[in-house]
Amino acid sequence: MNIVADKPPISTGETIRARFNYVVDTGRPAVRYIDWPEMAHNAVEPVYQQHEMAVRNGRPLRGTFDIDTHGFVFVDHQTQVRDFTDEAQCTGLYNLEVQALLKKHTGASSVVVFDHTLRVSDEAGQKSINARPTVKGVHNDYTEDSAPRRLREIVGDAEAERRLKKRWAIVQVWRPIRGKVMIDPLGICDGRSIPQKGFIRVQRRYKDRTGEVYHIAHNPSHIWFHFPQMERHEALVFKVFDSDTGVASRFTAHSAFDDPNTPDNASARESIETRTFAFFD
Repeated sequence: MNIVADKPPISTGETIRARFNYVVDTGRPAVRYIDWPEMAHNAVEPVYQQHEMAVRNGRPLRGTFDIDTHGFVFVDHQTQVRDFTDEAQCTGLYNLEVQALLKKHTGASSVVVFDHTLRVSDEAGQKSINARPTVKGVHNDYTEDSAPRRLREIVGDAEAERRLKKRWAIVQVWRPIRGKVMIDPLGICDGRSIPQKGFIRVQRRYKDRTGEVYHIAHNPSHIWFHFPQMERHEALVFKVFDSDTGVASRFTAHSAFDDPNTPDNASARESIETRTFAFFD
């Protein structure tokens, strides 16, 4: 990751100041190869610049967030899953819990869960549970092109054609899987504060498919929130695509970041992000 840093962060009360890695538009399309090491030499890595941003503690405001207005909600969400590294528990029990959660908070008539990704902040932990690292770059996981393409890949062309005629969205659920989050928390940007510019496409090439995400360029208007010391029974629900162009927030910018309040002996962050299609019939 190519990063140019600026001044160090500070912390003041309910608002902290933290550095975020924002993409720089070099004019050269970025390409990454995922789980395809023999092609890694062909990658064109994005260039980032660090910017210090104010990050508000969203906990005191938790009841005021709305997923269509802000792009996210922060909720209590008890789970019966004992071990998130157990694929059977995730694809069985947790899928049902997520579907019920999203119907409640989005108003969707049906929800299809299509991906679970474990992330751990240290390399040893990643290897022990086959997890990916945390992502410290401001991004949104789908673009106008890749969202419908992913829908077709998951549900098939015929079902996708039916779904594309009505409103649908891609909504994600993020939560800790074990202990409290003390390092690499997830920051999320109020979707209304993101201008309709600075969305830089980054291609993600896999052996069997090609995806595309938006990395986000810096803008001083961005309003960031985080929810300190998240627990296992709490979840952040956020949109990364909405086919309805009339809603206030169709996308969100989000990123892990270095919290200046992180203690020196903080345990590794262990989390799961779940991706879903929400359909509005």
